[in-house]
Amino acid sequence: MPQQVQGVVAPGRNEPVRVETILIPDPGPGEAVVRIQACGVCHTDLHYKQGGINDDFPFLLGHEAAGVVESVGAGVTDVAPGDFVVLNWRAVCGQCRACLRGRPWYCFDTHNAKQRMTLAGTSGAGGTELSPALGIGAFAEKTLVAAGQCTKVDPAVAPEIAGLLGCGVMAGIGAAINTGGVGRGDSVAVIGCGGVGDAAIVGSRLAGAARIIAVDIDDRKLDTARRMGATHTVNSRTDDPVEAIRELTGGFGADVVIEAVGRPETYEQAFYARDLAGTVVLVGVPTPEMRLELPLLDVFGRGGALKSSWYGDCLPSRDFPMLIDLHQQGRIDLGAFVTETIGLGDVEKAFARMREGDVLRSVVVL
Repeated sequence: MPQQVQGVVAPGRNEPVRVETILIPDPGPGEAVVRIQACGVCHTDLHYKQGGINDDFPFLLGHEAAGVVESVGAGVTDVAPGDFVVLNWRAVCGQCRACLRGRPWYCFDTHNAKQRMTLAGTSGAGGTELSPALGIGAFAEKTLVAAGQCTKVDPAVAPEIAGLLGCGVMAGIGAAINTGGVGRGDSVAVIGCGGVGDAAIVGSRLAGAARIIAVDIDDRKLDTARRMGATHTVNSRTDDPVEAIRELTGGFGADVVIEAVGRPETYEQAFYARDLAGTVVLVGVPTPEMRLELPLLDVFGRGGALKSSWYGDCLPSRDFPMLIDLHQQGRIDLGAFVTETIGLGDVEKAFARMREGDVLRSVVVL
């Protein structure tokens, strides 16, 4: 029987979010209902609220989540009620050309729940259909997802920590290790030191990078980047980041430059701050109107690789449990990403703190 729960909805472009009663249908074939225990406030949720992703309002926000499977639909065998899971927004299909070639992290046909959650009508029946952020919608007491979006992990880890793997932390660590191929002794520059950028720093350190240069316009973020493992910092408000990165790498540029902002001007900085035959990784999320212009001769002449990182090119079933293990071994500190825990009614305030730059992650705990 459908359930009524509380969830955070973005009703329209740049309108304040509000807590609404939503209707969660029983899971259909291949679907699962998950009781959410914690969900991080990610910049992508703010993009949804601002209309920077698309205009399919109203959105049920939240996607960086962990919780417990409550019920599953027909044909679901990989998870069962009672399993502690991290939700992912790239449930691989196993049948597309990428999956069949052994590259499921590039899956071209990832799937979500087929049924839609709705705003509860005045009679208690379903009303307006909701668009769940990244196919998840986890600023809610419960949510409906495709069962493949549920990745089982060790329940000994606190949900407010585990849930961060669902987006930002995985995106940053994966951008360094999976997409950028950072290796032992490499020099790495990370432009933009929010949650994703700091995770890229953690990933670079884990991979054995010798020099990790953090670039941002906010000294508070640069201080945090040092705590996360950066060996050098550059305030690009006062110093030319390209020249500073070159100076810190013997005049050559970094082996890998990770752009975690998603703007044309910072991408251009990343392009020119890399060494010849170096790699640029774009993991920051641009908005639809942004355009990039580079001299084609420079693209040709500098060689190397220009890559985009989809979700850190991760395979959730492989990478989530591995990172949880590394956290439990003390090799990475996922808890360092949690700045504060809040309630469902505090999401709008968390967006304001995000814009002010004084949080790494606010996490809704239910």
